[in-house]
Amino acid sequence: MTAPRHPDVLPAPAVRYVWYAVLFVLGALVGTAGSLVQAAWLPAGLFLALLASAGLFYGAVRATGTQLGVAAAGGGWLVAVVLLSLGRPEGDGLFGGGLGEMVYLLGGMALAVMCATMNRLPRPTP
Repeated sequence: MTAPRHPDVLPAPAVRYVWYAVLFVLGALVGTAGSLVQAAWLPAGLFLALLASAGLFYGAVRATGTQLGVAAAGGGWLVAVVLLSLGRPEGDGLFGGGLGEMVYLLGGMALAVMCATMNRLPRPTP
């Protein structure tokens, strides 16, 4: 029988890989929702979209305890935002090229970098 894990101990590597996949999908969802909200309710929508992105990135580092968690969430966010900004051959695009879109793109990337370069969480002794 194994001893129960202390709640402050980082998850096992296999569990962490599942977290990375979940965080990638969450990043894509937050990036998609933020892309829609930031243009619809400017400037409150932009603030809300960046706040949701910051919450996702900070939650990723807290959930996994590694910088790879932020990279997974940021990768999903970036893939969704880039794909939505490309547009279609017919000329339809989600981003119009205004200041709000640029603040969302650059601000989201800056938030991901800030969360990825935070001090590592201290590892508790088991």
